[in-house]
Amino acid sequence: MKFAKIPLATINRLSIYLRNLDELLANGIDVISSERLAKQCGVNPAQIRKDLAYFGEFGVRGVGYRVKDLITQIRDILGLNRRWNLALFGVGNLGSALVRHGNFMKHGYQFVAAFDVDPKKIGKRLASGLAIEHVDRFEEIVKERQVDIGVIAVPPGSAQGVANQLILAGINGILNFSPVQIQVPDCCRVENVDFSIKLDNLAYHISSSAT
Repeated sequence: MKFAKIPLATINRLSIYLRNLDELLANGIDVISSERLAKQCGVNPAQIRKDLAYFGEFGVRGVGYRVKDLITQIRDILGLNRRWNLALFGVGNLGSALVRHGNFMKHGYQFVAAFDVDPKKIGKRLASGLAIEHVDRFEEIVKERQVDIGVIAVPPGSAQGVANQLILAGINGILNFSPVQIQVPDCCRVENVDFSIKLDNLAYHISSSAT
């Protein structure tokens, strides 16, 4: 399913809608109004209708949205109607925690490979049962296990080198937890997750509201 360029904020909100719809379905709610869904997601009803309108017509006027149908439609839009194979680079405390995170599997993301350079870690198994491989076997394993997305959790000085390897292997999706901006060609998409930036943002807003 292909669409014209959609605002990034809309894509982010679709993920929020999906998480909340999953929760509603788990609680036995079959139909929901845009007003109630908006309240649960922290937006206004007009925003939900506008976001969904980029992709077609959803819901029934005067009735609302059928939760199960809307979940399926949003999953199709986001490309979550299939499994995505992830490879982790850097099996430290953060990397190990990411592999253990149950929500990844719930939403169709599965770690199928984990790499490190520490000889003491190579061959050890993570809680998921995944064995840690040396980065020397990177190309072979990535092709063999059909990796779609690389997850970088290495020290800042190693992040660009890992990204370069991923791109050369034909992997164009990177989730970067390393606190450094990596450079990639236009064919590649990088999502940076820097916790310190989020904390700086919180500190600023807390400080501003106190003055």
